[in-house]
Amino acid sequence: MQRVKDLEFFKTIREIREYEFGIFYFFDGLVISEIKEGEVFNWSIAEKIISVAYEVLGKDKPIAYISNRIHNYSVVPTDWLKFYKHRHQLEFYSVVAYNKSGLASLVLEKMFFRNKIRQFANLEDAIKWSLAKVNEKKIDLSA
Repeated sequence: MQRVKDLEFFKTIREIREYEFGIFYFFDGLVISEIKEGEVFNWSIAEKIISVAYEVLGKDKPIAYISNRIHNYSVVPTDWLKFYKHRHQLEFYSVVAYNKSGLASLVLEKMFFRNKIRQFANLEDAIKWSLAKVNEKKIDLSA
C-alpha cells in the first residue's frame, strides 16, 4: 500500500487539505484523495472538494483525480448524477485499490460515471497515467 506522502512525487505538492473525512493532495493538474476508514463519500463531500480543486488548480484546466483507496470506505455511486447535473467535468479518474473491498464500490461507480475509470494496483502507475493524460489534454487545448 502506497501513501502519497511517502512518494518522491510528493515533493511537487501544491497544497494539502485535511478534513474529518480524509486528506486531499493537490498537484499541478492532479488531485489525489485518501479517504478515512468507514467514511461514506457522498455529494456534500464531493462539492467541498470540487470547490477547493477549482480554487487551487483553476476551473478551466484539465484535472485528473486519483482515489488512493488505502482504507475501506463507501462511495454513493448515484451521486455522480449530481456531479453532472451541476455541469462539472472529470475526464481522467482512476482508482488505486489494494484489496477486493476497494474495488467493490468501483463496479457500481462505473455504472454512473460517464467516462472510463482506470484501475491501478500501484499509486505511482496511476500518477504517471494521470499526468500523461492531463498533458495530452493541455496540448490538445493549445492546438
